[in-house]
Amino acid sequence: MSSHPLDKSYEPHEVEKRWYEYWESEKLFSARDTSDKKPFSIVIPPPNVTGVLHMGHALNNVLQDILCRYRRLKGDNVLWMPGTDHAGIATQNVVEKNLATQGLDRHALGREKFIETVWQWREKYGGAIINQLKRLGASCDWNRERFTMDEGLSKAVRRVFVDLYHEGLIYRGDYIINWCSRCHTALADLEVEHEDHEGRLYHIRYPFAGGGGADPSAGIVVATTRPETMLGDTAVAVHPEDERYASLTATSVVLPLMDREIPIIRDTYVDLSFGTGGLKVTPAHDPNDFEIGRRHNLEVIKVIGDDGKMTPEAGRYAGMDRFACREAVTRDLTERGLLIKVDPHPHAIGHCYRCHTVVEPNLSRQWFVSAGPLAKKAADAVRSGETRIVPDMWNATYFDWLDNIRDWCISRQIWWGHQIPAWTCGGCGELIVRTDDPDRCPKCGGGELVQESDVLDTWFSSALWPFSTMGWPDETPLLKTFYPTSTLVTGFDILFFWVARMMMMGIHFMKEAPFKDVYVHALVRDEEGKKMSKSKGNVINPLDVMDKYGTDAFRFTLAAFAAQGRDVKMSERRVEGYRHFINKLWNAARLSLMHLADDCPRFPEGAAAGALSLPDRWILSRLRQVTGDAASALDTYRFNDAAGTLYQFIWHEFCDWYLEAIKPTLYGQNGEAEKEKTLGVLWRALRDILVLLHPFAPFVTEEIWHKLPETSGSIMPAAFPTDDPALAPILSDPGAEADMGRLMAVITGIRNIRGEMNIAPSLALSATIQIADADFRALFSDQRDLIMSLARLSALSVEAPGERPAAAATAVVEGATIFVSLAGIIDFALEAERLEKEIGKIKKELSGVSRKLSNEDFLDKAPEDVIQKSRDRHEALSEKLGKLDVNLEKIRALTAG
Repeated sequence: MSSHPLDKSYEPHEVEKRWYEYWESEKLFSARDTSDKKPFSIVIPPPNVTGVLHMGHALNNVLQDILCRYRRLKGDNVLWMPGTDHAGIATQNVVEKNLATQGLDRHALGREKFIETVWQWREKYGGAIINQLKRLGASCDWNRERFTMDEGLSKAVRRVFVDLYHEGLIYRGDYIINWCSRCHTALADLEVEHEDHEGRLYHIRYPFAGGGGADPSAGIVVATTRPETMLGDTAVAVHPEDERYASLTATSVVLPLMDREIPIIRDTYVDLSFGTGGLKVTPAHDPNDFEIGRRHNLEVIKVIGDDGKMTPEAGRYAGMDRFACREAVTRDLTERGLLIKVDPHPHAIGHCYRCHTVVEPNLSRQWFVSAGPLAKKAADAVRSGETRIVPDMWNATYFDWLDNIRDWCISRQIWWGHQIPAWTCGGCGELIVRTDDPDRCPKCGGGELVQESDVLDTWFSSALWPFSTMGWPDETPLLKTFYPTSTLVTGFDILFFWVARMMMMGIHFMKEAPFKDVYVHALVRDEEGKKMSKSKGNVINPLDVMDKYGTDAFRFTLAAFAAQGRDVKMSERRVEGYRHFINKLWNAARLSLMHLADDCPRFPEGAAAGALSLPDRWILSRLRQVTGDAASALDTYRFNDAAGTLYQFIWHEFCDWYLEAIKPTLYGQNGEAEKEKTLGVLWRALRDILVLLHPFAPFVTEEIWHKLPETSGSIMPAAFPTDDPALAPILSDPGAEADMGRLMAVITGIRNIRGEMNIAPSLALSATIQIADADFRALFSDQRDLIMSLARLSALSVEAPGERPAAAATAVVEGATIFVSLAGIIDFALEAERLEKEIGKIKKELSGVSRKLSNEDFLDKAPEDVIQKSRDRHEALSEKLGKLDVNLEKIRALTAG
């Protein structure tokens, strides 16, 4: 017996805390800047400093950790680069809300004091997400933890901005941008979330201006969903090929409510098929109108301010909220007889991704990245195979976005973030862009320099993450060893926000794509496939789940359902199921360690000292196959296949069959020599199982590893099982697998008869196997003791086909006919009576469920989940009824015989 036995039950919480502290203290997560080992690197998608662990984080980081632990076992020099994102808008909002509770705002504090307050908040609360990742078991190299606003990354951000500016790839200009009046900042297109709304389409008549041969009471009817913007209209457009306006002589209309004359222009952008063919043009508040305005040199009038209120240019509506103005405008148009009609109009409205305020297209002076040249190289890298997206179903989406990219607005009107390194000279107006802070204007020598107040989009600094975290712009050994990184694990929701931009920046500045592989996982939903949300009340908190079921069970659940391209349906019930799996492993290890002494043999020691038993040869061969299958699955990001393979092997083959098969040997019934050989195989099997399972369930495997004889140190750097050519005939034994499969089929057949006939497991039975094949008869005869032990038999006869025994239940498997004698075991009349009662009960319930499912009122009004439960119950009852009918027929046949 091992001198370090396992406790009777597995209690995860103390184990998890103890081993994580051990891993950190032993520096087992640390990568080497230089090494002869093969490098493997992953950069963590940096969670927001405001963040708390949710299911998306959990899935993403568990998959990364599985890969990193697997590659360490393979002998690689592994870098998992951790860090957090400063999350400009989100963090500023949190701190501003906190200030509001104290009766303060950022403007009262001033910029310098406010930024100081945010840093203080970050020091106090910003580490919460990191501690939660550690709770998950994340094996990041925490000594290298980075922050997107730390000194090194700030240096990289300035360098990139300045270089792109001087290369002509960053510019400043007036443009229509997405504006959030709540956050008071511009938003990139990807930061706008579109939601379907039941809106209205307002049809407004713009009267012709007097003269020009037109009837002054006539005009052009336009349609808009935002009538408040008409106050800034500077033209009405029609298509040059629209026959409805071919004879139009009027050259201008009068802008309703403003009584301002504006021109009628002709432009091919106008949709001939929409409405009357007339289009109101508001260059300051619509991106398409802005482009029309550029082509026709139209005046640009901004009537909605950055605060969401109407500007003085809106005349008597100045100072009104934009939505209140909409109501006022429609009322005034109605009074003048110019609002022709209002139609229902479902359409998508953009909202701020942070505060969900309706976004306003607004004219503003902003900084932009000229994205086209960068995007082409990012797309080409995937098309050429330099970077591979897995699964490749995401390629089309990636290409579509990059091939149709618009310039990227990178300036934000907030204070928390990387302040743009651009200064304007108060003396001569010179714009100065440089990495260091200037004290004099290089043009006029003046000292009145004012830095740009805007900060950079958070995604700008995040786009540099794969190389800035490794020390760039310095040429560090770490950068040389680990760039480009091996794999990026990410959700599809940030494929454009982050992945594409990292590709653009990495290729431009490092001349290589930042990743060899990009693995895109799906969403974690509830067990019915619905998206988790607080409003639905279906959010599952990962921390609560880990507290209740243990971290290993939670991790294994995520991996087991992480199929490529398919959302993970999560429920506590599923996690509970995998907790049973962890307990199964624990109990199997506990049993094994009761027999594995500190000086126990270790396979392949003793392998040549006589043939191994069939169960030993079978488990070694299966172990080799499973090792290869699991490794292949992980190498190709089929996490669910790897987890499923290990689950099936450990639970159903190692625990249910192998351990049960060798119990007589372990207890000395087959002699000491056989026991020694079996102990060596058992040690090897348990050792390899722990290593294979470690990436998925690191805590329980580490705990058992330290109890296993002949192991030292942590399991983390243990060698992944490999093939030994000298042992190939033993480790790969298809014959043993086939023979053991036949035995298992026969034993299962006997067990099924026992279950069908409702015979207690403790009651020993007598069985006969009749089979024509002489080799198979020899196999079953040689393994008679094994069959009798696992099938709980008191007697077993193996013979050629002959007369059928009386009063025997029958099963046919693997070409053999099995007869289990029931004489004196079952009272056939009583069993038939019991089955008939059970069948009657099932039929009654099934009838009720069937009536419910044929009730149209129920199908129309009941929630879908309730209907599905009824369908599932109907299916289960029907299946049970079928089995009972078959069993009853068997009993009647035996009675008749």
